Amino acid sequence: MFDFKYQPEKYFKGESNSVLLVRLHYPESTWGEQISLYAHLLEGKVQFEAVDFYGNEYLLYPSSAWEPLSFEDLIYLIEGMQVNQDSMEGNIALVLDGIPEAESEFYHELKTYFEEKRKNFGLD
Repeated sequence: MFDFKYQPEKYFKGESNSVLLVRLHYPESTWGEQISLYAHLLEGKVQFEAVDFYGNEYLLYPSSAWEPLSFEDLIYLIEGMQVNQDSMEGNIALVLDGIPEAESEFYHELKTYFEEKRKNFGLD
């Protein structure tokens, strides 16, 4: 059973104000897309950013928080991620096809959560 209320104590160490929070891979995507989710500390608030190879703009909710996200909120952020429709070109929405494979230094159950979800949908 997953601890959906789990929340890391902090994301940042020392002078660091940016960290790689989650690495996502979408095997079912037309391009086998990889997206990195970053957390940046700006004026005491954590801002979230999704970055891919193509420079697409993603909408995240929540886009910021005053403290590290709970495991449940991180899953909601990942599963609710969308390509910004205003800057979308071609079939870029297909980037987020399928259920991602995920890894995180801060959320150790994330990989297993998405592995199990992929299996339940007959993926892998």
